[in-house]
Amino acid sequence: MVSIDLDGAGVDFPIFDAKTRSLKKAVLGRAGGRIGTESRVAIIEALRDITLSLRQGSRVALVGHNGAGKSTLLRLMSGIYEPTRGRASVVGKVAPVFDLAVGMDPEISGLENILIRGLFLGMTRKQMDARVDDIAAFTELGDYLTMPLRTYSTGMRVRLALGVVTSVDPQILLLDEGIGAVDAEFLAKARDRLKELVDRSGILVFASHSDEFLADLCDTAIWMEHGTIREHGPLRDVLHHYKGRDVLAEIEAR
Repeated sequence: MVSIDLDGAGVDFPIFDAKTRSLKKAVLGRAGGRIGTESRVAIIEALRDITLSLRQGSRVALVGHNGAGKSTLLRLMSGIYEPTRGRASVVGKVAPVFDLAVGMDPEISGLENILIRGLFLGMTRKQMDARVDDIAAFTELGDYLTMPLRTYSTGMRVRLALGVVTSVDPQILLLDEGIGAVDAEFLAKARDRLKELVDRSGILVFASHSDEFLADLCDTAIWMEHGTIREHGPLRDVLHHYKGRDVLAEIEAR
C-alpha cells in the first residue's frame, strides 16, 4: 500500500556566503523561511515541524504564496531532499513532475525526447515505445516531432512534456504546475488527460495557483505558510480560509 509519512520533518539550507544580518534578511525575504542565528552560518529553515500522513486515494492540493514552502515539501516527499530534522517515509513508486523541461535535450528530436523524458520519470523503454503514438497524437505537433527541440516554441515544448507526463503510471504523483504557456483549447484537453492520470495514481499532491485545476483534481488541501502547515483539511474549507471567500462556490456558479 502506497503511503507518505512525515513526522516533525524539517529542511534547512545553510547559506555559507552570508556575511551580514542585512544579507540574511534579504535572503529570508526571497525564500519565505526563517533564519536561524544560533551559528555563524546563516540557516534558512525552509520547512519545519511538518507532520503529515497520506494514504491510497489521497488527492491533496498545496496552496500558499510563493516562497511558502510548497515546492520544498514536494521535493521532500520525492526524496530529492532529506529531512534535516524529523522523519520522512515514502512507500511507492514516485513520479515527481516539478519542471516540465527537466530530462529534455534541445539538440535531439521531439520523438527522442519522448523516450528520454519517459525514462527520467521511471518508465522502461518498452513502456515508452508502446506509448509513442498516443503521445504524438495528443501533442498535435505532427512533423515537428522529427525536428530538434530547440526549434520549438515554449507552448510546443509544454505540449510535448505534458504528453509524456500524462502517459506515465505513477503510484505517487507529485505535481508542481507549469503549464500556462499553452492555448486555452489545448489546456482543456490537457486537463482531461490529467484527470485520467490522477485516476491511475494512488496518491496525488498538487501545488498550483489555479483554483479550477485544484477543484478538478483534489478533495483536500494543505495551506503552507513560512515553511509550516497552517491548515490541512477539506479543499473547500482550506481555500475559503486562504482566499477569504468560497472559491469552490464561485467555480460551481460559472
